[in-house]
Amino acid sequence: MIQHGIFRSVQALSTLALSLTASLLLSIGPANAMKIQSVTSPGGITAWLVEEHGLPLVTMQFAFMGGSSQDPEGKQGVANFMSSMLDEGAGDIKSEQFQEREEELATKISFYASRDSFSGTFQALSENRDASADLLALALTKPRFDADAAERMRRQLLATVQFESKDPEKVAEKTWYETAYPGHPYGRPISGTAESVTAVTPADLEAYRSRMFARDNLKIAVVGDIDATALGALLDKVFGGLPAKAKAFPVEAVDPKAGPVQTQVAMDIPQSVAMFGQVGLARKDPDFVPAYILNYIIGGGSFSSRLMEEVREKRGLCYSVYSYINPFQRSSVYVGGVATKTDAMDKSLEVIRGVFTKMQEEGPTEQELAEAKQYLTGSYALNFTSSKAISGQLLGLQMQDMPIDYVDTRNAKIDAVTIDDIRRVAKRILHPDQLIVTVVGRAAKPGLAQN
Repeated sequence: MIQHGIFRSVQALSTLALSLTASLLLSIGPANAMKIQSVTSPGGITAWLVEEHGLPLVTMQFAFMGGSSQDPEGKQGVANFMSSMLDEGAGDIKSEQFQEREEELATKISFYASRDSFSGTFQALSENRDASADLLALALTKPRFDADAAERMRRQLLATVQFESKDPEKVAEKTWYETAYPGHPYGRPISGTAESVTAVTPADLEAYRSRMFARDNLKIAVVGDIDATALGALLDKVFGGLPAKAKAFPVEAVDPKAGPVQTQVAMDIPQSVAMFGQVGLARKDPDFVPAYILNYIIGGGSFSSRLMEEVREKRGLCYSVYSYINPFQRSSVYVGGVATKTDAMDKSLEVIRGVFTKMQEEGPTEQELAEAKQYLTGSYALNFTSSKAISGQLLGLQMQDMPIDYVDTRNAKIDAVTIDDIRRVAKRILHPDQLIVTVVGRAAKPGLAQN
């Protein structure tokens, strides 16, 4: 996920945010003790709300569904470019004055683009809430996209693209997605390329904004010192001026390309890195929760995972190894990564495939399942330790089309998974003979297939 900090260092707001974290921990307690309200504004805009009146601070996170998958062909990076531009002046307020106004109001606003969404975070003091909301509304409905600001941001974005072209993990990820999704929007880099970023114009930014910033593809979560009535008015103030419907390009539902495919990208670095993966499960697939637990056992559980045990602890082959499920709106992948000495990469990948094969054939042990469930249920409350963390969790649930009571039912769903569920799902989703692998590092050893 590409993020641009329009966060300004405002001591008063930062201090309040820290204090609110403590307040939330004391007053909200465990995740399942939160009261989550669904609030609909007079104008028909819906948000999820957790009220916390202990401190005078409001945090709102929101997302327009679409993201970089809606970048026009040849203009990859438009959504990411725009995430750097929305505080560079709006309405009659030019860039410098806009940012000065943020600081005067002790307001924090940031935007970022992912493959499936264009998201924003907004924090404001209660006493400045309405004035801060006016500023956010201007940014969303009347951004200036001035040429001088666009050129300044373009230089920064091109520097980022150049930096990422030398970062082995970024190169591995970029190459992996290009291989897995040839010709599909998911195969394009979120940050774009040097050529595409150079080609983006202010008119392209406005075209994306006018197509994708709409009320029907909008998800919102709010936490803090505001009640339902006041939030309704705030929602209409900020988002009421947007069009009713987005004009999104169709994005085809697609599975990643089936392997085996192994690609070598030459880079003169001390160690090699690899990204490996295959098709995953959709978030609403009935088997997603068992698959989520299975992944924790395989590679999501850090030092307690099978991959870490077999690749690092037993054999000393790698510095790090991990895996995770990444469900998109129109696809899903099960991917992982490993970093090791160049001459140990082939062996590391062999062991990783072996872990997948053994898990597919035998499944985990009862002890592994019990320990995974204990950790995943016990640690869930740690995702709700601040207003920003809570609003982020609630926004994510909306983006995944989960019900509003999911926070209350989530742990029970995990506890209900049996060893037979895990073994069945392991046979369904693990395909070690179909992995797409991208290796970045020095010249490949003989026998390493290259594309």
